[in-house]
Amino acid sequence: MPNDSGEKRRNSLSVVIPVYNEADTLMEVVRKVVALPELLEVVIVDDCSTDDTPNVIQQLVGMFPQVRTERHTKNSGKTAALKTGFGLTCGEIVIVQDADLEYSPTEIPEIIRPIIDGDADVVYGSRFLVRRATRVLYFYHYLANKLLTFLSNALTNLNMTDIETGYKAFRGEIIRNMIIVSSGFGFEVEVTAKVAKLGCAVYEVPISYYGRTYEEGKKIGYLDGLMAFWLIFRFNLFCSLRSSFREIPQLHRRPLRNPEQVSGVTLPPVV
Repeated sequence: MPNDSGEKRRNSLSVVIPVYNEADTLMEVVRKVVALPELLEVVIVDDCSTDDTPNVIQQLVGMFPQVRTERHTKNSGKTAALKTGFGLTCGEIVIVQDADLEYSPTEIPEIIRPIIDGDADVVYGSRFLVRRATRVLYFYHYLANKLLTFLSNALTNLNMTDIETGYKAFRGEIIRNMIIVSSGFGFEVEVTAKVAKLGCAVYEVPISYYGRTYEEGKKIGYLDGLMAFWLIFRFNLFCSLRSSFREIPQLHRRPLRNPEQVSGVTLPPVV
């Protein structure tokens, strides 16, 4: 057990991994996640997988004490899995990690840094802010993403570049108090509208993106994109702040570790 308050403070990160039929990649993702220096816990929510994913999860539970798991008895979609996962977390920071290797867990420390430093309430990892390694895939997906982000920005008055990103990090009290009511892949739009209503300090951090083709297992489809357009109007125009949160979180941003602590190393005092 850690024996100083600084060390306890550093173990503040909850990683929520929604999973549906990702037996081939889940082990590698979790191995990378448990190596993170800020990690408190990994919450895996199995959305009623029909492949070998449940067996892989049980192996991971036996291998890593940080791993906790919950299983849906019916396939309910990514948003439902995230809703379950958020309710099981207790970290000061909560981040979403997909199980398919499209996003690299090694970039999580940079994504959560604005929250740790006390600057941000919410951080999105942007695939478009500054291009890093990015697989070239579907133009129509790119165009739909840009249109969704533009429409969302017009209603939230946030200058985002990538609302559909898989990497979203939150102060724990914000996401655990949020009332999430959408389904399927609606989480991305819903959460953006609600953090805007709350007046959160939202940051974006550039990330890499190793996208998959449909043949390789990509699940989001055109109907999900069409639904997202409707949800942007629903959650921005027909949803109040009071109905968005069980209890309105207080936005008192503060550093989550001492300023002299960098990447888990305590620096000597300046004289």
